Amino acid sequence: MSSAILTNPMSSTIAHLKTQLEKALVAAFGADFAGTDPILVPASNPKFGDYQSNVAMSLTKSLGKPPRAIAEQLVQYLDVTELCSPPEIAGPGFINLTLKPSYLEAQLNAIQTDPRLGVAPTPHPQRVIVDYPSPNIAKEMHVGHLRPAVIGDCIARILEFVGHDVQRISHVGDWGTPFGMLIAHLQTAYPEALTSHETLDLGDLSTFYRQAKQRFDADETFREIARQAVVQLQAGDETTLQAWKIVCELSSRSYRKIYDLMGILPFIERGESFYNPFLPEVVEELKQKGLLVEDNGAQCVFLEGFTNKDGNPLPLIVQKSDGGYNYATTDLAAIRYRVFVDKAQRVIYPVGVEQTNHFAQIFQVGRRAGWITEDVEFYHAPFGLVLGENGQKLKTRSGEAVPLRELLEEAIAHARQDLKTRLQEENRQETAAFIDHVARVVGIGAVKYADLSQNRTSNYIFNYDKMLALQGNTAPYMLYAYVRVQGISRKGQIDFEHLGSDARVLLNEETELVLAKHLLQLSDILSQVAQDLLPNRLCQYLFELSQKFNQFYDRCPVLQAEEPLRTSRLILCDLTARTLKLGLSLLGIEVLERM
Repeated sequence: MSSAILTNPMSSTIAHLKTQLEKALVAAFGADFAGTDPILVPASNPKFGDYQSNVAMSLTKSLGKPPRAIAEQLVQYLDVTELCSPPEIAGPGFINLTLKPSYLEAQLNAIQTDPRLGVAPTPHPQRVIVDYPSPNIAKEMHVGHLRPAVIGDCIARILEFVGHDVQRISHVGDWGTPFGMLIAHLQTAYPEALTSHETLDLGDLSTFYRQAKQRFDADETFREIARQAVVQLQAGDETTLQAWKIVCELSSRSYRKIYDLMGILPFIERGESFYNPFLPEVVEELKQKGLLVEDNGAQCVFLEGFTNKDGNPLPLIVQKSDGGYNYATTDLAAIRYRVFVDKAQRVIYPVGVEQTNHFAQIFQVGRRAGWITEDVEFYHAPFGLVLGENGQKLKTRSGEAVPLRELLEEAIAHARQDLKTRLQEENRQETAAFIDHVARVVGIGAVKYADLSQNRTSNYIFNYDKMLALQGNTAPYMLYAYVRVQGISRKGQIDFEHLGSDARVLLNEETELVLAKHLLQLSDILSQVAQDLLPNRLCQYLFELSQKFNQFYDRCPVLQAEEPLRTSRLILCDLTARTLKLGLSLLGIEVLERM
């Protein structure tokens, strides 16, 4: 094995160990075992070392030997001397591997000056589209828009950081009957809004939308006027189109203010209207490929594996009997466009779990039409609901969904009050600007972290007190760990960027070794999240990093230590802070220098 392993922080430890195990499998049992998964996992308990290979158990049948004998034979050919202490065989045939302090020191020294902290860009970059957060124009964003925005932004950040070409797209609802309904209502109730939006805000628009919906549901004459407005819109009527543009522009501006407050990075807005010109082509191509069946005047694709309540195949309507189109048609046009125009290799939809069937259906049609092939992955990344304390959907007292801006501003207000109470207890004086900044960063960070730290497929209960707690798996706990390092810098007047060219990490204490091992797992964690799209893995990593750092800091003097231990521990502090800052930034969360 080349000693280059010790100085190449861009390759993960687990990847090196897997490579050596794979080589040993071939050397021990022949070329037929090339490509065999060594089943290498982090050890479940530190007493078993750092990593454990369970491959011997899986080979018992094919080799006709007891697993322990297989493990003993395999270890004879396993060359990990530069990374690990001699491998140990435990139980029926587990191979336990413990990393050497010298290896850990070399890896940490190598990433000390690396801005990417040892995370190599992927050798196989893809063009990826992440589709989020997709609200419906002319409606206020509510709590239901929190998760797609936060999860989508995080997934896009991580994929971009690991080296993929990421395109962020918001597939907003900006076409169809709801707009005809709103425009028809505005023409009679507020005609000046159709020529100027200077006096309108999104709250007004939402009120008008609710009024229009009530008229639409109760008045057949108004329903017909609304339908005619849709026809005029689709035909490109200048007046109707101008009204539509005003509504869209006002909505987009209002949404952007919320996204900016949340720290959501800019994205391309590609609404349903964008795909409108392509809808006839979609229907025609499906027809040419023999997928369309006329059913009660509508053009449908009958789905495989989906049945109605009578047990008959379920149709996916792509063109209604009146010649109109629906959401499914637009989504199919988006699939087609993303494959053939955007040239996407991976398309990710962070959308609620209740849409699982919808995505399974449109993906099936996309595959049967030949648009989705083995060369491109379309993936629905489902997420659960945000619940109130009663375990039901989070709603206002009047039973409506909580407006997103209101929820965020309330989080900031809670954070501000917590900070003021703490300042009073500590008899600290801070400026209003400092208090406002900390309250915003902590409040917004707490909301986002509380969401991302859950397995996205699960529901979770929204609770300000829990998410703003200074202890536990919360954003404030992470932020305090980062701030603690900045406090060391200020107290010792330390410039972490200039610790000296000969500064080296030396690992003597157990808590130093534990922290070092965790720091070096970042690359593996990000690789996992980039694949399975579960940001809670990164949250858990950062939480455990903060815990391990606090244990190290409590047991190992830093500024009071003698050299060379003092500089070594300063490097560990700096690497921890930089890892926290990078990890939190990938979650879309800012850090603070002081709290």
